[in-house]
Amino acid sequence: MTFALRTISAAALLLTVVAPAMAEDDLSTKQYVLDLGAGLMYQPKYPGADEMIAVPFPLISVGRFFIPGIGDMIDSDAPLRKFSVYPSFGFNGKRESSDSNEIKGTDDVDWALELGIGMAYRYDWIRGFVEVRQGFNGYSGQVADFGVDFIANPTEDLQLMVGPRASWGSADYMKTYFGVSAKEAAVPGSILDEFDANPGFNRLGVAATASYGITDNTTFHVRAGWDRLVGDAADSPIVKEGSEDQYYVGAGISYRFGFDLID
Repeated sequence: MTFALRTISAAALLLTVVAPAMAEDDLSTKQYVLDLGAGLMYQPKYPGADEMIAVPFPLISVGRFFIPGIGDMIDSDAPLRKFSVYPSFGFNGKRESSDSNEIKGTDDVDWALELGIGMAYRYDWIRGFVEVRQGFNGYSGQVADFGVDFIANPTEDLQLMVGPRASWGSADYMKTYFGVSAKEAAVPGSILDEFDANPGFNRLGVAATASYGITDNTTFHVRAGWDRLVGDAADSPIVKEGSEDQYYVGAGISYRFGFDLID
């Protein structure tokens, strides 16, 4: 499972089912194993911004997920050549026109929760995945993330991952975060032109993560990445006044625990 965060009060730090294979004898028989934690991310103030802010973010990962009658849908202890299906979550923080003079006049965008599903296949040291999510509250469209991770374990407690990323957004997602309506463009003091953002790929980039097992169940994570806004996202007046290059770096700690729900 991954938890992807995108905007203010958000980041793109991902914890995945390929967490470090640390000793966890006391959890080996549990039906459900989770990693929960928190960290701090330094990232753009909003999509397309050239200003950076530090924001807190949650760390969530599923190490094992059991479904009665089917068995383990996710198992981080399974062989490293396996297809997996997992839940995917995202959160976009609130964007306000007062965040920057560059977006003065734009409508405020409320926070948005994203819920969906991810599918991944790992073959030894390489893993490919796709995640599709539906947005709620701040926007009502869909987003999809695609990626490949190249994985290395220099030591038993250290895992390194790096790979390319791409993101797609539906019409409502693109309109919400990159479009400028005629009403917004006409607000006194606005420096933005009217712009209709169409659905399509909006980001290409690369992400790298290092996860180190401090104890059997406590892990320290460091993540950094770069995204290049493309397509209508790059053509948006909001981005033209900001930056097409979006950088982020952050760190956090997660704790692993397990439990049973079904006898």
